[in-house]
Amino acid sequence: MSLQIQMLGTGSAFAKTFYNTSALIRSNELNVLIDCGATTPRSLHDIGVHPDQIDGIIISHIHADHVGGLEEIAFRLLYQYKSKKTKLFLTESLAGVLWENTLKGGMYNPTDGFSRLEDYFEVIHIEENVPANILPGLTIEFISTLHIPHKLNYSLFINGRTFYSADTQFNKELLVQEIVNKRNCHTILHDCQLSGNGFIHATLEELLTLPDYVQERIYLMHYDDDMMNFVGKTGRMTFIHQHEVIEIPE
Repeated sequence: MSLQIQMLGTGSAFAKTFYNTSALIRSNELNVLIDCGATTPRSLHDIGVHPDQIDGIIISHIHADHVGGLEEIAFRLLYQYKSKKTKLFLTESLAGVLWENTLKGGMYNPTDGFSRLEDYFEVIHIEENVPANILPGLTIEFISTLHIPHKLNYSLFINGRTFYSADTQFNKELLVQEIVNKRNCHTILHDCQLSGNGFIHATLEELLTLPDYVQERIYLMHYDDDMMNFVGKTGRMTFIHQHEVIEIPE
């Protein structure tokens, strides 16, 4: 069975039309989230997927458009679904930052026995740059990439065929030499800032400098609400749309 990726949102942190960028991996009847931004619970509702149907959540970094929905998911699993714990996949370093700097303020409740991330999720630490078989038929590699200086950030390599940038600055050498030429990556889902300077995201202008054989593998995501103004201006790259499903061949 081929792996499917369905985009729950394709918008930037400030987009209102397309929801925050996150995705749902469907593999062997399992559902795994890539990130869980503030709009992710609503998008799951839109496609009829309930929190108790999520078998795992992968976290790339801790900006709100990537983790802002975790509190809702955790509380609903606790109160609506009889304390069900879903798996939370992330590096050990990121787990500490996620709890202490992001979730603790709203979720810390020692009176009822909830004072750690592990009290809400089955936390599974993944080592950087080492492929990990996290669930049957699903292998994830956390690749350290630069988004905001001095902040932990990871892109993902899925089943040895798909690169998912999450958020990252443009890195031509990584995309061309490592991801495509060395690893023979079939599909790339890459964040794209459509205009302006690419201080924290790859820009469309930068991505258009990639060779055609790399561009033709790229789906563009994490774009602004004016995306329609750029249709036909993306070279051999393609915009991926909210709730669109793509098949990833084995």
